[in-house]
Amino acid sequence: MTQTIALQIKNPYADQLKKGYPLISKDAIDAHQLPKEEGALLRLQDSHNRFIGTGYYGLQNKGIGWVLTTDANEKIDKAFFSKKIKKALENRQAFFNNPDTTAFRIFNGEGDGVGGLTIDFFDSYFMVSWYSAGIYSFKEMVYEALAETVNYKAIYEKKRFDSKGQYIEQDDFVMGTPGEFPIIVTENGMNYAVNLNDGAMTGIFLDQRDVRLAIRERYADRKNMLNTFSYTGAFSVAAALGGAIKTTSVDVAKRSLAKTIEQFSVNQIDYETQDIKVMDVFHYFKYAQRHNLKFDLVVLDPPSFARTKQITFSTAKDYPKLLKDTIAITEKNGVIVASTNNASFGMKKFKSFIDQAFKETNTRYKIVEEYSLPKDFRVPREYPEFNYLKVVFIEKLN
Repeated sequence: MTQTIALQIKNPYADQLKKGYPLISKDAIDAHQLPKEEGALLRLQDSHNRFIGTGYYGLQNKGIGWVLTTDANEKIDKAFFSKKIKKALENRQAFFNNPDTTAFRIFNGEGDGVGGLTIDFFDSYFMVSWYSAGIYSFKEMVYEALAETVNYKAIYEKKRFDSKGQYIEQDDFVMGTPGEFPIIVTENGMNYAVNLNDGAMTGIFLDQRDVRLAIRERYADRKNMLNTFSYTGAFSVAAALGGAIKTTSVDVAKRSLAKTIEQFSVNQIDYETQDIKVMDVFHYFKYAQRHNLKFDLVVLDPPSFARTKQITFSTAKDYPKLLKDTIAITEKNGVIVASTNNASFGMKKFKSFIDQAFKETNTRYKIVEEYSLPKDFRVPREYPEFNYLKVVFIEKLN
């Protein structure tokens, strides 16, 4: 049976939790109160020992755990998780009814009432991602609830948390009939190959669905497109299908070549007519300037943190420099799709990076469109800081 311990929450954190904030901050408690093992249930109380809510203890970069319920009598059992999953599925019914899109998120952590847990749907295959050892301790209840609620071909899992000081990114088959990968899913009528048992990532970032659609529908036609940090080339596929004259995909990872070829191929695009470079993006910018290369459309979606042999990069401090390099190889009236999933700053800060880069290069610009997380990536309405994705379409005016 899961241990439950009382935890006194300091002010003003107690008031914050009472208003519905789901994250338990490490600063909200005295460290000596914490249980020895992650996964313990926490009966959260204010300084007058009044009940605030029940949460669980699970260490991740955002805090020490999440509130699960504010009902003092609600049990955290299979029925609890079943109720949460069913409600999440109801909220995605429009996605299930759309034959043009067969890959989307059906459960998004705190946005669906259980922080630290996400579930993605890939055409009847399900991927469950666990972000702490604490939430992973509830896996049997969650899997029973999920298996009884959905029709599945197979369920896979990815563990994305520290274990005894070691960061885990491990994927495993859980139940059902193992898939023959890659499987082909559709997104707004585009095809993407995904693999659920090949490391940390699947082959496509589902949170960029609306951005890919915008690129295909409104920005790619007759354009020369550069896709930096291209991973498997998903943005390049969208641009090619939207009528781009040519796409150039650049990523330092050696496997990006085969993966990008695969994504073009499942869309019947001749990959030999596209340019795919296995190359450090920072070096590519210098290469492009030396060769006077210019692009009409540039996608700039770097990882929050990256390290190569020569460079350590963080979006929180280095994005303006990266954007300046991008401006230098963008045509007049070209469009830069500036994107980041770094949750440590908001859209206002991100726009200040954009403004800084354009001012330092004496370049005028206009923001054309903005995007954040799509509707299936539900976030608590009152707490926009959990909406980590920031995408800005910028037109270079001179």
